Amino acid sequence: MADLPPVRPEMPAEPLPAGMRPSVDAVDAVTLLCELFAIGTLAVWGFTAWPFPWNIVVGIGAPVIAILLWALFVSPRAVVVVHPFIRALVELLVYASATIVWWTSGSPWAGLAFAAVAVAAGLITGRRRLA
Repeated sequence: MADLPPVRPEMPAEPLPAGMRPSVDAVDAVTLLCELFAIGTLAVWGFTAWPFPWNIVVGIGAPVIAILLWALFVSPRAVVVVHPFIRALVELLVYASATIVWWTSGSPWAGLAFAAVAVAAGLITGRRRLA
């Protein structure tokens, strides 16, 4: 133990070597599953809740808009770097839209369960990004 240098909290962490990524943990997996669940929910809602010509448009359009918002602002490799609160707002918008779909389709408990898991995962991920 005497051979190790002292750890000081004010020292930044060493950056990862080129080509290396941080390891994926359970919170990252839950966040990914919440994102996929929200996108799938929006697709199913679009195809089932609208009459024929509009079900194709909404069934494809709603998930595409959610994916674009996620890729632009929320993903780990976001195209547009924004303030963390804007990032959280976009993430909350995608999750809230899926929750509202579940709530209005007659499954409020499924919507609330999804919202609880998604918000908890988002809070943990957001706190990790700010630290």
